[in-house]
Amino acid sequence: MATTGQGNKLLNTRLCELLGCEYPIIQTAMGWIADPTLVASTCNAGAFGFLAGAVMTPAEVDEGIKQIKAKTDKPFGVNFHMYTPGAMEIIDICIKHKVRAVSYSRSPAKSMIQKLKDANIVCIPTVGALKHAVKAVEMGADAVVVQGGEGGGHTGAVASNILLPQVVDALDVPVIASGGFKDGRGLISALSFGAEGIAMGTRFLMTQESPVPSTTKEKYIATSTEQVIVSTKLDGMPQRMINNPYLQQLQTKSPLGMLILAIRNGLEFSKGAIIPMLISAWKMKKANGMTLGETMMAGNAPMMIQEAMVKGHPDQGILPSGQIAGAIKDLPKGSELIASIVSEATETLARLSRLSGSEVKNTNNEESAESTAAT
Repeated sequence: MATTGQGNKLLNTRLCELLGCEYPIIQTAMGWIADPTLVASTCNAGAFGFLAGAVMTPAEVDEGIKQIKAKTDKPFGVNFHMYTPGAMEIIDICIKHKVRAVSYSRSPAKSMIQKLKDANIVCIPTVGALKHAVKAVEMGADAVVVQGGEGGGHTGAVASNILLPQVVDALDVPVIASGGFKDGRGLISALSFGAEGIAMGTRFLMTQESPVPSTTKEKYIATSTEQVIVSTKLDGMPQRMINNPYLQQLQTKSPLGMLILAIRNGLEFSKGAIIPMLISAWKMKKANGMTLGETMMAGNAPMMIQEAMVKGHPDQGILPSGQIAGAIKDLPKGSELIASIVSEATETLARLSRLSGSEVKNTNNEESAESTAAT
């Protein structure tokens, strides 16, 4: 299905074979962040990038793919939601452009997956639970990204080092570790659990090619690990975000307060189109059992994320983030990031190899001493 990666042979895994990349490192499709420039720079450095098609129209996905192809001849992928009205059109666009892979999360349709597979496109869903990983493979997934609770945005409650080996033991397809990774040591730790690579979002967000405004990047740099928390206040589901003033405001709101804030935000972000928003929110409330305030907040969550991640107002919007943000204090070029991960991973393997050799030597010496004593 894919050409063999030509990178460091020590790090060449089934994931490299599947995606045709040099190193088993994936840049995830963060909304409004994983743009053509970031994807192309990732791929040119030997890793594998996904375009954030989930926040794009089909026409924008088509244009984004063209822009990536103008910047790199390396394989890349597209992320989108299979439950959206434009999903079939995006699938056709991916097939037309012969993208290497697609990624997705909730509510995939088996017929859609099969259509992609028939076109020789690798299907890689992201899951946060063992049962979802097993189901994804049953539906045709070629590999699975497993996100531990350390991951940003909507996330589960099980840590990577517990969830990852469970999924590896249950599946035969390549498993990619996500949630809590930023460097070569993390890559080797994931490989030691049986994963075939790592997927990172926050680490790529904090690079020079990331389109996130400098004011927002500085907020991430200044964040401590303890400030990256999980909250259900935004839409009723657990999400990991930086605990900025806006989120702190949400945390203190009663259901009535959330509704008032949601209406105010709706008026501000939707330029007065509040009636359609209320109708849509009421329908969602009946379908999912959330409060009206939560449903309305969920409806304008993308706009609140854009306020921080696109407009550069980090204290006036939502800052999705992996917990690893608190351990990142630099903004390297994408090529520098990939090179440092590969270098550190190789050095870590060499260190472990020396440790293993030392133990073998000591064991041999002990056996020799015992033999001498016996004679």
